[in-house]
Amino acid sequence: METLFKLKERNTTIRTEILAGITTFFTMVYIVIVNPGVLSEAGMDFNGVFVATVLASMIATLIMGLASNYPIAIAPGMGLNAYFAFSVVGGEGISWQTALGAVFVAGIIFVLLSLTSFRYMLLDAIPSSLKHAITVGI
Repeated sequence: METLFKLKERNTTIRTEILAGITTFFTMVYIVIVNPGVLSEAGMDFNGVFVATVLASMIATLIMGLASNYPIAIAPGMGLNAYFAFSVVGGEGISWQTALGAVFVAGIIFVLLSLTSFRYMLLDAIPSSLKHAITVGI
């Protein structure tokens, strides 16, 4: 564990990290119920979204911890899910299948942009003040 996570270098212990993990889990476990509740309002199956939320959160958090060695938990963002359910599907009358297809296409585009140098051009085009404002907003 020490070699993999560099606990001594980061001045922490396994006990501290386990307590931090439990605290993080209880802080964000609400998403497991709230996310399916919101997306079921758009017509999606509650149980399917429940399983997808759990799996996506678990896999993304494991990748973040094991691949990048950062103790950050990742789960679906409730703001975008509410926008998806109530504005895109509910407000615009677009089917959830079509809207989810658009989310998939946007994800593919995002991955492609992330793998090219174009992302640096985008980052350089954003003024520093706006970068700081976005960070504060998040």
